[in-house]
Amino acid sequence: MALDAADQLAVHQTLARYAFALDQQDLEALDAVLTEDATWTFKIADENDLGPVVGREAILAFVRDAMDAETDQRRHNLVNVAFHSANADTALVHAYLMLTSNAGGSGGVVATGFYTFGLERAGGEWRIAELFLGTDNAW
Repeated sequence: MALDAADQLAVHQTLARYAFALDQQDLEALDAVLTEDATWTFKIADENDLGPVVGREAILAFVRDAMDAETDQRRHNLVNVAFHSANADTALVHAYLMLTSNAGGSGGVVATGFYTFGLERAGGEWRIAELFLGTDNAW
């Protein structure tokens, strides 16, 4: 891997900012971690494909609709973040997802799965260019 420790930390921060943006329903923060031509694709419980959702504006609209339907507080816990490959301008990173919720007044796991993030350095910052989420269960 060609990334120094500072760039590795910057990539981790981008992923953390992504998760916090979703959890806080902060579309401006989400906008800041995506490339203009970002692509999101999902595989729900190995059965249902969703996407690709192409372009930052389409992704923000997709997330806005999902947020409007949520009645609980969700937390996107990204764990076991591992670099698959990286160079000075791109990184391919894997992470597990544990999605929790406070629905019904108590905390619980809603879904588990894995992410593959393709990141690009843009304007001196690392941004998400491609996102794939595969979940172990539907919710």
